[in-house]
Amino acid sequence: MEIAIYVSIAFVVALLIGIVGTTIVQKNLARSQAKVIIDEARSEAEVIKKNKLLEAREEELRIKTDAEKQAGQRMSKVQSAESKLKQRELQLNQQQSENQRTRNENEQTRQRLQEQIAANETRQAELEALRHKAQEELEHVSGLSSEEAKEKLIESLKDEAKTAAQSYINDIMDEAKLTANKEAKRIVVQSIQRVATETAIENSVTVFQIDSDEIKGRIIGREGRNIRALEAATGIEIIVDDTPEAIVLSGFDPVRREIARLALHQLVTDGRIHPARIEEVVAKVRKQIEEEIIETGKRTTIDLGIHGLHPELVRLVGKMKYRSSYGQNLLQHSRETANLCAVMASELGLNPKKARRAGLLHDIGKVPDEEPELPHALLGMKLAEKYKEKPDICNAIGAHHDEVEMMSLLAPIVQVCDAISGARPGARREMVEAYIKRLNDLEQLALSYPGVIKTYAIQAGRELRVIVGADKIDDVETEKLSSEIAKRIQDEMTYPGQVKITVIRETRSVSFAK
Repeated sequence: MEIAIYVSIAFVVALLIGIVGTTIVQKNLARSQAKVIIDEARSEAEVIKKNKLLEAREEELRIKTDAEKQAGQRMSKVQSAESKLKQRELQLNQQQSENQRTRNENEQTRQRLQEQIAANETRQAELEALRHKAQEELEHVSGLSSEEAKEKLIESLKDEAKTAAQSYINDIMDEAKLTANKEAKRIVVQSIQRVATETAIENSVTVFQIDSDEIKGRIIGREGRNIRALEAATGIEIIVDDTPEAIVLSGFDPVRREIARLALHQLVTDGRIHPARIEEVVAKVRKQIEEEIIETGKRTTIDLGIHGLHPELVRLVGKMKYRSSYGQNLLQHSRETANLCAVMASELGLNPKKARRAGLLHDIGKVPDEEPELPHALLGMKLAEKYKEKPDICNAIGAHHDEVEMMSLLAPIVQVCDAISGARPGARREMVEAYIKRLNDLEQLALSYPGVIKTYAIQAGRELRVIVGADKIDDVETEKLSSEIAKRIQDEMTYPGQVKITVIRETRSVSFAK
């Protein structure tokens, strides 16, 4: 038992001795490994240190090289600038020396000129003395002073010139008296013979033919709404009476009558006649008339051989078709005047194309889009100037009623040809022009009031229809406006009978379903 205990103790001791030995061995092994690691780390650190030192040296060398390079570049720039400065200094020195030399030469030239001036003054004084001496000798010999001799010479020359001029003038006057009347009559008569146009008298009524009288009822409409809408849209009085198969369109403005006639034709042909359709057709026809006006102007200029006319002037020429001057169609009058001007200019040796152009445009002041307070000749001249016509043509337009001074031979030719065209028997009717002017004045008077949109003089001036904006004038102001217009017409205008003033105020509401 004791032996077993001793054996166990010995085993335990041996085990402890083994464990302690193993621990010591492990510690020694760890120490040797740590030493190896430390040595390796030291060697790596040395290597890293050497590499970093090499890199630092290389960077230092690179920076130094760059600095030297930049310094070299700067030095080269400085040297270049110094060389340029030296060249500039050399140029300045050369220029300064040249300037000095030039100044010296100028000074010498100035001295020479002063000497020449002094010599010339001396010679001038000597010549003046000689001239004075010669003049005294002449005055002594002739017994007259220089002023007296000059006056006598001038008087004798004047007398001779007057005698010669008077004789020449008398000869010219005698010859002109013998030939002028005969030549002028020949030119005028020949011009009139070569330009023969028909005489057209405008009136203020157009008759619209219909197929049957039942169409009259459709044109009138229920309670007269269609005919009222048509009269309001066109400004023309539509007379539906017992005349078989005819409706009378009455109005002083030919453009409005033509619009009403064409609109009626389209409405009757289409068959749909109601207020909305009437307004649509009238607007469409008004646009067609504008296009026809332009086309008429183009055809007129082509027929007369006039080129390069401004489009606005072409439109005004076409507009003449629907205007009359004292009952004479304005476009026909202008064409006739243009042809007369061309013939007369050819006979007088002038440019017939210019004369024809001026003759065609001489009355464009009668068809402006606006109505300024200017005579038509001056207004036509301003329109021609606005659209770049030549000055002689503008002057001929403005001077054909002696409202501006005539500046060329073209002006009297236009004036004479205008008189020839208008003075033929039956060419014009003064009463028609006065009547149309009165109707125009009626419309313009009512249109001058605020809130008035459109005005129409109908029934030969016995009724004035005034259409006002519903958003601008109320019912009470409408009655007041009617009274004011009536009172002003009484005070300012002269007219036969009485004038009925009808003020129309409509309220419309328009919406669109989309």
